[in-house]
Amino acid sequence: MVALPSFPWLPGRLRSNAGQAWCRTALARDVSLEDSVTTVARQLAPAGEADLALVFASSSYASDLRRLLPLLRQKLKARHWLGCIGGGVVGTDATGVAHELEQEPALSVTLLRLPGAELIPFAIDTTALPDLDGPAKPWRALVAEGAPADSSLLLLVDPACNAVNDLISGLDYAFAGSAKVGGIACPHSSSHGSLLFDDQVRDGAVGCLIGGAWRIEPVVAQGCRPIGPVLEVEQAQRNVVLEVSQGELRRSPVAALQAILTDLTPAEREQVKHSLFLGVGRSDFSLANRPQVPSAFLVRNLIGVDPRNGAVAVGERMRVGQKVQFQLRDGDASRQEARQLLNALADRPSPPPLLALLFACMGRGQGLYGEADGDVGLCHEAFAGLPISGVFCNGEIGPVAGTTHLHGYTASWGFLVPRPVQDG
Repeated sequence: MVALPSFPWLPGRLRSNAGQAWCRTALARDVSLEDSVTTVARQLAPAGEADLALVFASSSYASDLRRLLPLLRQKLKARHWLGCIGGGVVGTDATGVAHELEQEPALSVTLLRLPGAELIPFAIDTTALPDLDGPAKPWRALVAEGAPADSSLLLLVDPACNAVNDLISGLDYAFAGSAKVGGIACPHSSSHGSLLFDDQVRDGAVGCLIGGAWRIEPVVAQGCRPIGPVLEVEQAQRNVVLEVSQGELRRSPVAALQAILTDLTPAEREQVKHSLFLGVGRSDFSLANRPQVPSAFLVRNLIGVDPRNGAVAVGERMRVGQKVQFQLRDGDASRQEARQLLNALADRPSPPPLLALLFACMGRGQGLYGEADGDVGLCHEAFAGLPISGVFCNGEIGPVAGTTHLHGYTASWGFLVPRPVQDG
């Protein structure tokens, strides 16, 4: 565990000069957009100029979204503005308490001063992406010519984008080894996009490269626990698994699952009916060393079952030789996994984070945990008093086993931390 961050952060007060890093947050839940803007401006006053402002608004304000950034920019100063609409927002209020506000009007604003940071905001037209089989240079040019390849990347995508996976794969190709976190904004009925960029409302994708003295440390909590043994895919066609093996024993996926069910409790067997997923191994090395760690798998939906041959369709392209393991998702499993991952990050001998960003699935929150503020509460167990902001997404972006993926039902965290000198 770590103590409070040493960086100045006090709600409603500014205790820093131009040479210090600071993070200031505000959270409003007024019905009208104007009142929410007034509330956050009052919480943030007096505010110096920030390097980056992050704005997350609930879909309740969708019809007024074009007015949001102009109203905020009249009252607050920041070099760059970035944000989106969500199915709910995550923010830290004037008392320093973080909340997850679902299905209600809410506005979360975070101001960041980041000395030594190299910030490169970008907006991408996702209707004309480069070829994934081509060179990396055109993909880098989407963001910025000459951008450092090791910069962390914050990425927000409009829900109308039909090339999200290509976009993520291309940016992973162009910025290999860099952390990428974010999510898909919430759909709404208004005629404009869902993304906020400087003084505009946009579709496509927007984001910011964060380099120099700062970086993002990602944590992806998929919220599942494994059941049964690790299996190997013996036959597969596209996204359909036809046969799996366990040692010398080969059988259909359904037959393997039926054998697993005999060892489950009655409650677990009931849970299988609505909360069963398949973990797809991303690294044979990590699985060999950590076979029972859910984060070694990319958790994917089970789309359907063919009763004729016992095959299963998976929300992922499958290949022979892949390791797979059935997974169950529930509040207890999610809580245990998130606590383990967050505590592991807190225990590292590194500088404390300045801010935690949370991109959470709309299927988490109270619906998963049975109580409010489940994920932010777990974060504060590991990082007491840390400011948290973010949004409930229509899909979450974050890395598993070194590769960035689009997830569902996931909490994708991004911790903003100073880059160690030896990394520079």
